[in-house]
Amino acid sequence: MTDHTADMEGTARTATLEAGATRQISDKEATKVAIGAMVGTAMEWYDFFLFSAAAALIFNVQYYTSENATAAALASFATFGVGLVARPLGGMFFGAMGDKLGRRKTLLITIVGIGAVTGLIGLLPTYAAIGVAAPILLVLLRIFQGLFVGGEWSGAMTIVVENAPLKRRARYAALPQIGSPIGTILSSGGFFLMTVFFSQENFFAFGWRIPFLAAFPMLLVALYIRSRLDESPVFTELMETGQTEKTPVRTVLVKSWKHIIVGMAAALLGVGGFYLVTAFVVYYGVSILDYSASLMLLGGLVAAVVEIPVLIAGGRLAERFGASKVITYGGILSAIVAVPAFMMIASGNDVVVVLGMTVAVATLSFPYAASGTLMTGLFPATTRYSGVGLSQNIAGMLSGFVPLMAVALVASAANHWWPAAAMLVFLSLFTAVAGVIAPRMSVDLPGFKH
Repeated sequence: MTDHTADMEGTARTATLEAGATRQISDKEATKVAIGAMVGTAMEWYDFFLFSAAAALIFNVQYYTSENATAAALASFATFGVGLVARPLGGMFFGAMGDKLGRRKTLLITIVGIGAVTGLIGLLPTYAAIGVAAPILLVLLRIFQGLFVGGEWSGAMTIVVENAPLKRRARYAALPQIGSPIGTILSSGGFFLMTVFFSQENFFAFGWRIPFLAAFPMLLVALYIRSRLDESPVFTELMETGQTEKTPVRTVLVKSWKHIIVGMAAALLGVGGFYLVTAFVVYYGVSILDYSASLMLLGGLVAAVVEIPVLIAGGRLAERFGASKVITYGGILSAIVAVPAFMMIASGNDVVVVLGMTVAVATLSFPYAASGTLMTGLFPATTRYSGVGLSQNIAGMLSGFVPLMAVALVASAANHWWPAAAMLVFLSLFTAVAGVIAPRMSVDLPGFKH
């Protein structure tokens, strides 16, 4: 028997196993799992977006000392990027755990780590209080945050699709993505309220810490909801039949490295483009265009509210037409609106600025809605947690440096916005190409649209 024949038979066994397992899942149970996963991803994105907003507004002032404002901003966004560099390592560690020991157990560990680290950032003394130890500790906490986040999204997406009826996977896979705008609403809304209730002096002194400290009670709620989830029926059958992969990370790197690249490209716009239109734009608006912090945070808040129905619509479109088509055409649409969106952001009119941020986020959210469906379809159940984790987290790692690159490129262009718009066009088309390639590489599961 050739290796190719063996791989085909293995894929067929996995497809049959998944069809048998998911056929028994009702829509009610699938919705329960999807909501439980969404609560966890909302916690994840709350913590990460909180850090991105703080990197644009707080850390460059409170934790890095420099007479050059651009240099301080670069250092702050570099700290933001360091956490994302740690994500692939977390994806490999927790991916292997999820493929060998179970999705549910792994997700309980990741959510505790994310919430605890975020709360500790809210307790961290500033540079003025403890000197150089402050940025060092901030970087260390950011690394740990990245490690835990590296296993969160991929596990949440995996347990959702494995608990969903095959023909409706795209619909349910879009629900955890709603955790992203919910996390943004909570984080941007938290910062926005702090700027409203506190003077600028008090906001920079202690008000910014309150949203970070809120991670502690939020963790308790998320942990309670997630602890009530059952293990994936697909993984349960893998355990019962002895088909779990002993070395899932090695297997996926050797046999599915091309799939990892395609999955990474499919996810890049949804993550990197979002960081560009939120974290970088907040910095650019406040530091370069002299907009108020409240205006920029409000823009992120409105964009996140609009993103929720867009993600739901994207999931339904992916269910009807296929995830790859939604990613391809959504990427093209995002490229088309990139320059007009940045023109609106630079207009100086408050309403138009918010509209520009909203339009940019809404268009890139269509590919984001379908990315989970596409990525989970690239890998068999035996290595799915690891494969999706590596794909998503490599995209996340690269995305972490998008705001940093945008700051540097815009500074070199006399603080004009056009390099940032060009970056958004590139990210959009890069993701669109992934949507074209993916159907030829996806695992052929019964009733599953690519």
